[in-house]
Amino acid sequence: MIMKSFLPAKKSLGQNFLTDDNIRRKIISSCNILDSETVLEIGPGKGALTQELVINAKSVIAVEKDTRFFEFLSEVFKGYRNLTLINQDILKFTILEKNTKVIGNIPYNITSPLIEHLFSQKKMISVIYLCLQKELAQRMVAEVGCKAYGSFSLFVQYYSVPRILFPIKSTCFRPKPRVDSCFMELQVHRKPLVEVKDEKLMFEIIRACFNQRRKMISNSLRSFFAEEVLSGIFANTKIKSCMRPEQLKLGDFAKLANFIASSTKNNHKSIVY
Repeated sequence: MIMKSFLPAKKSLGQNFLTDDNIRRKIISSCNILDSETVLEIGPGKGALTQELVINAKSVIAVEKDTRFFEFLSEVFKGYRNLTLINQDILKFTILEKNTKVIGNIPYNITSPLIEHLFSQKKMISVIYLCLQKELAQRMVAEVGCKAYGSFSLFVQYYSVPRILFPIKSTCFRPKPRVDSCFMELQVHRKPLVEVKDEKLMFEIIRACFNQRRKMISNSLRSFFAEEVLSGIFANTKIKSCMRPEQLKLGDFAKLANFIASSTKNNHKSIVY
């Protein structure tokens, strides 16, 4: 049963609370929580998921930015010794226990920075389960050649195996968001999917190419490399200069970055955005 609270959602925090019991049960079932696990819940809000998490997990750490709901949950769950409530911005929270399972219904406006923040702590995380905007979820799982395929697809897939588990209608939340959602799983790689000498350089190259996704990759990179250097890059990597970014796989971008990192050294401009 969903927790009852008369506290209104704050638009500034992007709050949309889950109100559908069937979806709540489906989320909990999909997460397969074991009694030996530590769970980090992002934005517990009114406690729709928290009440099931504290029953199933060994330990639950619930991080809530909104002081109103932090105080509400502190009262509701004051008898649970396996629950730690923290009044903090999740983007500033540090995970301290290894093999933590992350679960959350997150505000759409912080999805990208949140995922980046979680991946920066990937060694402490086993798997991530998130309820997020359908369009963004589709971008995360997009494959090479798809319209939704882009720099964010490659970023997510470098660090994890993303999988959409099921769709969630906007009517399952209050206030009702303008778009539908998805519940998805991000199985964190124990080691990156491809071997890269300089991750920062690879993602700079990816962003440079997708910022001009209709152009050939040679045109996108011409601003950063001399023509003779650029010719050498494509000749040695066997990647066609006429290709467009949506035609390149993660391994192709890794190949470009590795060759550039090992051969050009300081002979290229910094790729900064």
